[in-house]
Amino acid sequence: MAWRAQPVGRTPGTIAAAGIFALVAACLAAVAWRAADDGVPSLGPADWAALRFTVLQACLSACLSVVLAIPVARALARRSFAGRRALVALLGAPFLLPVIVAVLGLLTVFGRGGWISSLLGLFGLPPLSIYGLQGVVLAHVFFNLPLATRLLLQGWQEIPPERFRLAAQLGAGPREVHRLLERPMLREAVPGALALVFAVCLTSFAVALTLGGGPRATTLELAIYQAVRFDFDLGRAAVLSVLQLALGLLAVVAGLAVAAPAGFGGGIGRVPVRWDRTGRAAQVLDGLAIAFAALFLLVPLAAILLAGLKGLPALEGPVWRAAATSLIVAGASTVLYLALALPVALTAAAGRPLAETAGLPGLVASPLVIGTGLFLILYPFIDPGRAALPVTVLSNAVMALPFGLRVLVPAARAELARSGRLAMGLDMGGWNYLRHVLLPQLRGPLGFSAGIAAALSMGDLGVIALFADPDLATLPLAILRLMGAYRMEQAAGAALVLAVLTLAVFWMFDRGGHARAAL
Repeated sequence: MAWRAQPVGRTPGTIAAAGIFALVAACLAAVAWRAADDGVPSLGPADWAALRFTVLQACLSACLSVVLAIPVARALARRSFAGRRALVALLGAPFLLPVIVAVLGLLTVFGRGGWISSLLGLFGLPPLSIYGLQGVVLAHVFFNLPLATRLLLQGWQEIPPERFRLAAQLGAGPREVHRLLERPMLREAVPGALALVFAVCLTSFAVALTLGGGPRATTLELAIYQAVRFDFDLGRAAVLSVLQLALGLLAVVAGLAVAAPAGFGGGIGRVPVRWDRTGRAAQVLDGLAIAFAALFLLVPLAAILLAGLKGLPALEGPVWRAAATSLIVAGASTVLYLALALPVALTAAAGRPLAETAGLPGLVASPLVIGTGLFLILYPFIDPGRAALPVTVLSNAVMALPFGLRVLVPAARAELARSGRLAMGLDMGGWNYLRHVLLPQLRGPLGFSAGIAAALSMGDLGVIALFADPDLATLPLAILRLMGAYRMEQAAGAALVLAVLTLAVFWMFDRGGHARAAL
């Protein structure tokens, strides 16, 4: 549709998208300028080792997450059972759960003093070692297996039910259904899932910081943090930031280039019926896949709850002050995210798809890359530590955009297609259309995406770790400091507080949007 046929304008969205790109470009320019000013310092053996480890762990994490997600998504797509909806909803919990909280849960289960190691000790076997490559990959699979499962499950649900009906009428068995329907869908969905999980693992900071286990398990993110925070080698941090961004862009471009359209066409919206799910072997395999996913998610979550309840009485004043700081940062980040995401989503939905790429910087540029650029920009003028909270708010809002736009753009596009022509016929546009028609219809998606932004901000441990001074901390940073001081009981209690607050703010925004939409 042309712009003149739309009841919403393009200027606010264009300005917001341009502002996001200008911010990231300014950060990258500052990084490149500093690198050139320092004579482009050569990378040492430790830096190249960090690059190799980063690519290795991201490849392993992405491949394991997607490969394990295929049977889980397939089982969920063709099975109906009590609690299925709750299990599918549970798949979103690790994505919302702060990284530092999940790491503590994994340590409680898989660490040297964890549940599994204690069980192995009963049989005279050595304890597990979770630090190093195996720990980083385990944590990334825990976070990204649910994400990959949701992406692939969406792919299965987009296969028109009429195709399964036709396959059954032609006598196609499970193998033929897999070859004719599921394999083409996977060729389209798997590359995108691999690229997304690879990019997420590439920019992971807290996992490498807590489970890396030394110089041989250092990622580019951690190397950037060390170069700025401890060595104050800004030129080296600049070069590492450019490498980080290049890898992220390469992953996204590769995922888009490899994906092949499935070519199923459309359907008429029937409820899907799967005739290929019969057979004892299929039932057993699907049951095992679902049980594996449920246990892999529930056991660490249960460990967080049990360990946290023991540590709650030991919490002190600084932890509660850090919790208040996290709530303030999350609230400010969410407001800024909405101010950016809504106009960008409307601009993209109204016929300017390039506006949707405003979320790309948040996917391929890590918070530490943006934080490094802002550090370089602010350093000549003010102490960057004084700007820690505003910079964290800005970074968190930009990082949430790629996830929020995936929710808002389709909803806005559908509403414009439904009511846009009528609004133009009634000469209803601009603020009146936005206030009386569009916002009431988008309150549900807006609330959900705002909840995601708030949850991601609550759990962020990136820029704040780069900028913060000893007297300033958000709750994730306070937990990291407690872990560094080996006060694990208090760290577990603080982790439970962070988990509860994160889920609470997500529920508040999500429920608030749906409640208002029902009025």
